[in-house]
Amino acid sequence: MKVSRFVGLFFGLGLAVSVHAAPDSNFHIYLAFGQSNMEGQGDVGSQDKTVDERFQVLWAANNGSCSGKTKGKWATAVPPLAHCQGAKLGPTDYFGRTMVEKTDSKIKVGVIVVAVAGCSIQLFDKDGYANYARSQQSWMTQRINEYGGNPYGRLIEMAKKAQEDGVIKGIIFHQGETDAGDGQWPSRVKKVYDNIIKDLGLGNDVPFLAGEVLRSGSSKGANNNIAKLPQQSKNFYVVSSEGFNQALGDGQNVHFTSQEYRDFGKRYAEKMIEVLGDKIKPVAAEESSSSAAPESSSEAASSSSAASSSSRKVKSSSSTTGVIIIGNATPSLSVGKVSFDNGSIMVPVTLARNGNVKVRLYSVLGSEVASVSELMKPGTNSVHFARKNVPPGVYMLSVQTASSCVTKRLDLSK
Repeated sequence: MKVSRFVGLFFGLGLAVSVHAAPDSNFHIYLAFGQSNMEGQGDVGSQDKTVDERFQVLWAANNGSCSGKTKGKWATAVPPLAHCQGAKLGPTDYFGRTMVEKTDSKIKVGVIVVAVAGCSIQLFDKDGYANYARSQQSWMTQRINEYGGNPYGRLIEMAKKAQEDGVIKGIIFHQGETDAGDGQWPSRVKKVYDNIIKDLGLGNDVPFLAGEVLRSGSSKGANNNIAKLPQQSKNFYVVSSEGFNQALGDGQNVHFTSQEYRDFGKRYAEKMIEVLGDKIKPVAAEESSSSAAPESSSEAASSSSAASSSSRKVKSSSSTTGVIIIGNATPSLSVGKVSFDNGSIMVPVTLARNGNVKVRLYSVLGSEVASVSELMKPGTNSVHFARKNVPPGVYMLSVQTASSCVTKRLDLSK
């Protein structure tokens, strides 16, 4: 699905940049994280083993011994989806199945599940997770190590990988039983959400759905905290556990039954569909797609006769900004003058039609310094990078859609 390509760009620098094919706007990615109920504790039945191939999981755990899953690889989402150490059927299973069932057949759904039984929200605090993890018992440490010792870091790592293939649409969350008595829990959850949005370069409208715990279980007090989440953000929503009271025979009544996990997953999906609205409709494919990397100005000139006889048109700018466009003769993508000050770098991107746009900033060594992926509307859109995250120097800016690519040399050394 991902196509790696290398570009030789000669704007006074010999610069090698790794560029990926534009992500598929109709491949919708959802992040899922939490504790044991998000892991899934329900027995897997025969009906759970048949899964539509449009529903995929990007395996996040180190242990890939179950179902042939390998970390960092997409696979059909047959349970378990979190890890191989005790995870079973959970809400993410029927969340994804319902999203596939109730969306257009052109849509494919992918999930990334990172969950650790018994954990506090502190385990997903990118600044404080290590202190929390080192004080836990060995059985939890083993689960944590399934995610490289840093579950939040693994979630972000896999999400960035998924962004090369699709578009992150939302987050589902089930956690809070361990933190039922923590009055700071809602704000701690908001901090984790804000870090996810920042670290993945997401927009300010990504929905976050939190499921209630069992209303009759030993951790039922957590629902008081969960009810406060929508006060933290307009993007926060609560998914009800009303009517789920059978509970597994675990002594504490904190886990749902298999059927309740199935029904809970459907509730998550129905809420996500309601919140996203038109954003889950398929995006029309660009009139043409590019399968080659951007060429340097000299390369474009030398190959112009060949390009004219090809369905792929290459247009090379004569300006000193080093702009190269791959796409139709009339480009569907253009990039205006990049402006920057002490606080931010602003990239104006103009589109002829709706489309997913990937904006990347590369160092002179070809390392990706920053990236943003957004579904943009026709007209001029602004993409911002925090200047504090980009050291002074010379960079290559790549702006790419499914059929066009614009590259610019940026001198941020001044």
